Amino acid sequence: MSADPAVGSEADRTVGTGAAVPTHCAYCALQCGTLLRRSGPAVEVEPSPDFPVNQGGLCQKGWTAPAVLTAPDRLLSPLVRGAGGALVPAGWDDALDLVVSRLERVRERYGPDAVGVFGGGGLTNEKAYALGKFARVALGTSQIDYNGRFCMSSAAAAGNAAFGLDRGLPFPVTDLADADVVLLAGANPAETMPPLMRHLVHPELIVVDPRRTRTAERAALHLQPAPGTDLALALGLLHIAVTENHLDKEYLDTRTTGIDAAWRCALPWWPERVEQVTGVPAEDQRTAVRMLAEAGRRHVLTGRGVEQHSKGTDTTAAFINLALALGLPGRPGSGYGCLTGQGNGQGGREHGQKADQLPGYRMITDPAARAHVAGVWGVEPDSLPGAGRSAYELLDALGTADGPRALLVFGSNPVVSAPNAGHIARRLASLDLLVVADLVPSETTELADVVLPVAQWAEEEGTVTSLEGRVLRRRAALTPPVGVRTDLEVLHGLAVRMGQPAHRFPTEQRTVFDELRRASSGGRADYAGISYERLDAGEALHWPCPATAGGNHPGTPRLFLDRFAHPDGRARLTPVEHRDAAETPDAHYPLHATTGRVLAHYQSGAQTRRVPELVAAAPEAHVEIHPGTAAHYGLGEGELARVTSARGSTVARVRLVRTLRTDTVFLPFHFPGAGRANLLTGAALDPVSGMPEFKVCAVRVEPCPERRA
Repeated sequence: MSADPAVGSEADRTVGTGAAVPTHCAYCALQCGTLLRRSGPAVEVEPSPDFPVNQGGLCQKGWTAPAVLTAPDRLLSPLVRGAGGALVPAGWDDALDLVVSRLERVRERYGPDAVGVFGGGGLTNEKAYALGKFARVALGTSQIDYNGRFCMSSAAAAGNAAFGLDRGLPFPVTDLADADVVLLAGANPAETMPPLMRHLVHPELIVVDPRRTRTAERAALHLQPAPGTDLALALGLLHIAVTENHLDKEYLDTRTTGIDAAWRCALPWWPERVEQVTGVPAEDQRTAVRMLAEAGRRHVLTGRGVEQHSKGTDTTAAFINLALALGLPGRPGSGYGCLTGQGNGQGGREHGQKADQLPGYRMITDPAARAHVAGVWGVEPDSLPGAGRSAYELLDALGTADGPRALLVFGSNPVVSAPNAGHIARRLASLDLLVVADLVPSETTELADVVLPVAQWAEEEGTVTSLEGRVLRRRAALTPPVGVRTDLEVLHGLAVRMGQPAHRFPTEQRTVFDELRRASSGGRADYAGISYERLDAGEALHWPCPATAGGNHPGTPRLFLDRFAHPDGRARLTPVEHRDAAETPDAHYPLHATTGRVLAHYQSGAQTRRVPELVAAAPEAHVEIHPGTAAHYGLGEGELARVTSARGSTVARVRLVRTLRTDTVFLPFHFPGAGRANLLTGAALDPVSGMPEFKVCAVRVEPCPERRA
């Protein structure tokens, strides 16, 4: 057995005072350019003045990101659950030996698929790649997926079907600044990625959202459908495009297939019928289509509000159909795109964390893909497992007769972020072994048998891929604290103990990236021509970037200008039919509830809830409700409400919002304990993408006995 990697000393945890380390933000998929500087014992952040995406700006989360580096409860030692039931500090050798001995016991008794792996969309490309390899080679399990399934999977499925390729934005973010009109469907970038709004100053905005969000307040036109009816609205917009002669017929004839079938699905959705179903006035529907059709440069962008449904793939496809009918995708200055959410949501799904994929966006069921990747890994293709369960299905199966009995979690907090969260917490608690690698305690580490402290954002090298498909270098400003290891070091230590040769799981990020390049070569997400050297030299490289004889492929900032990625070069319009959400209001649960994010917090809040400035801005769970609805149920501003669905209840502070629909309440999902919004959300999944229905469930609201607590 090779020696485990050494951990850094406290004396090494320095950056020269005043020295600037260029890197990228810890949070969303914009990956804003930042500079880190040492100022006394602290690290300060400032925006990079020349990175084109944020153009010298940062959001509140980005400005305060260094505070997480020194969180008072930062994990600095492995923790093992002792005989008394408490988590107690342990040495690395003891912790890793314990993990491997218990994993081997589970595998011997139940087989390799009795061990699961759950990753995260914030892991670097190197870590996502190594995690997928570890699952399939060291563990031999098919049971791996990641929290990005809860974020981008519907858009990915729809994009692959339409274009033959899935990249969030198939054009640079900066193209948006020159647009005349941008339709934002289910996206609220003014709160979720504020620097993007710098590129949306010139365009007229059409915003589709049940709430009048900060983004909708800046819109020229706000379409406010009832939750769960976006698909009917998108079909209605296509109906108007056809009946009012806005189709780009030459584009449809030469660059697409499927308009006739798509039109047959849209034919019954005339504007007045759409108004009855969605609540969006017929004239506003017509205005939206005219604005898009008559503009010179125009984009259709979708976000989580469209995608996080049990019909999210079809709804995204319907908005893509609209964009194709108007001739937008693959045309300079116009297009369709999806606003990827998590920091490495794009790269995280390209290199092996998803249940059905291998590196390079290769499908695990493809014999040629298996042979290529197995060759890079030095194993036999037949030794690789097949496709496993999608994220919610994996979590739902934990501890059951045919599900995993052990789970390794890297970079995720499913106790807060998963739908039907109370049920998922019970499934996690039923495991024979739960191992969590994280940088701070979370609601999921509280259930773990072993907690492994890992390095974060500013403490390690690596790459991430932004929403525009641009591969970016993250650089270390500090070494990890004493007692903390990188995820790559953790995977190496586990793999070697399981009998893998040490060289198969390297700990150097550059070495892992070079292997990733070979594994992705020839795949849809081809990184073979990208290197640390090119990135460090300042080149802007968007995938696909294949290897060339001269090693200087320029990358592909704009996809589809000549052809789409299907064999015939044409995009596909997809016939989709509207259907109701899996759960609709009734006498017991008369209101729609929808969930989302707020400006101050990110994802499950495990990091941002440790930043005093952000906690001051959004200290607790709240529920937005129309004043008339609140009065009907005996609720007032600032009081505590109990919100209940068929699955459970959450407690939240009432905020009265006059612009909200009277049939809808909104809850952010960042908060723990009794304030978890995902105690309400259900288990209905999109049949294509595996996306849970986060954006709509049926609830009732009532005062809490402790109304003002």
